[in-house]
Amino acid sequence: MEKDLFPNKLINDEEPEPQKEEKPASSLMEKIQQLGQTNVPQLSSDSNIHCLTIIGQIEGHLALPPQNKTTKYEHLIPQLVAIEQNPKIEGVLVILNTVGGDVEAGLAISEMLATLSKPTVSIVLGGGHSIGVPIAVSTDYSFITETATMTIHPIRLTGLVIGVPQTFEYLDKMQERVVKFVTKHSHIEEDIFKELMFAKGNLTRDIGTNVVGVDAVKNGLIDEVGGVGRAMEKLNELIELRRKQSEGLIQ
Repeated sequence: MEKDLFPNKLINDEEPEPQKEEKPASSLMEKIQQLGQTNVPQLSSDSNIHCLTIIGQIEGHLALPPQNKTTKYEHLIPQLVAIEQNPKIEGVLVILNTVGGDVEAGLAISEMLATLSKPTVSIVLGGGHSIGVPIAVSTDYSFITETATMTIHPIRLTGLVIGVPQTFEYLDKMQERVVKFVTKHSHIEEDIFKELMFAKGNLTRDIGTNVVGVDAVKNGLIDEVGGVGRAMEKLNELIELRRKQSEGLIQ
């Protein structure tokens, strides 16, 4: 008769599965947060410059389909507040490649960038269309690459619009807000900007103008044609200037 090697073990008992140890993320690139992007360091940890990217479509009060590449303004606002409060950050580089999006969200981002106390520089790569125009000009100095484009057109509303005179008055006032902001934060004249906005024949089956690189600078919309290297150089110049002003070396 064979001896039971495990007398205290019941036949129907199942061995508990070994608990899997949670592996810590080996790097920031493996950790994905619900911010619409991976939380990876934009620059080295000892850098005094923060890189802020505005890409795809600017999402506002309405959530866009999940397949759309979006920049959510409710994620940018706390970032900008943190940038303002962080003494280690001395400058902000804003990189744009956007098709535009929600008008009020775009203006909110523009106003926050324009009111930062730290030097800011923007660069348009690919495109800075529609409400991306005010964001591009909201910084202390702006760049655009030779092949990048910017579309200037009248304000539109999508979805259900009540066809009453008040709706058109609201659109007109919102459009005026955009015009005033752009002309205040750039060198373009209001008449020229409105002429580009309401031009016919430049856009197929639409009203507006698509300006490319050099044309954006000639019209006074953007300060200079240049790439990332020149933008970083300019931002460092502004940071150094601000340091000297704070130390009382220059007025």
